[in-house]
Amino acid sequence: MNKAQLVEAIADKLGGRQQAALAVDIVLDAIIRATVAGERVSVTGFGSFEKVERPARYARNPQTGERVRVKKTAVPRFRAGQGFKDLVAGSKKLPKNDVAVKKAPKGSLSGGTTTKKATAKKTTAKKSTTTRSATAKKAAAGKKAGAAKSTTAKKTTTARDTGAAKKTGAKKTAKKAQAKKTGAGNAPARKATGRRTTAKRTATRSK
Repeated sequence: MNKAQLVEAIADKLGGRQQAALAVDIVLDAIIRATVAGERVSVTGFGSFEKVERPARYARNPQTGERVRVKKTAVPRFRAGQGFKDLVAGSKKLPKNDVAVKKAPKGSLSGGTTTKKATAKKTTAKKSTTTRSATAKKAAAGKKAGAAKSTTAKKTTTARDTGAAKKTGAKKTAKKAQAKKTGAGNAPARKATGRRTTAKRTATRSK
């Protein structure tokens, strides 16, 4: 059966040949695009389509027997589902008035396993990113708090040193002032003592 025959086989059920051809094209296009993108397209009871990576290898030319290097490539692969296998093997009989493949549950047509894995990876990445950002914020807050404490301690020490210096300067100034006052008080006494001594000497000479 080719594509045209497939369209004819489902035309009566879809209301015409054009509708059947459009349905076939849409289904095949969706499967091909998903497989090329690396997704696994699984249809319950029918099978699954997936992209397989083949590494570089050596092969032999069947005509000449020469060894040839084959480059790395990717190929599509189809795996028949268990229901399809059972029908082909004859262990199950094809229904006469019903479709061979039952309606698939929601989400089974577009690689549910691959999608779930991708979603789980994204969720894990988001959680790790959130944890890292929270740790970085805590570390930054700790650094700021430490810097603030050290700044406060420096200011306190500076203020204490300044106060002590002012007190010491005030004490020295007071001592200097007292010394000046003491010197000013002693000066007249010395002059008076000198006058008395001179008067005594003059009186002695006159006698």
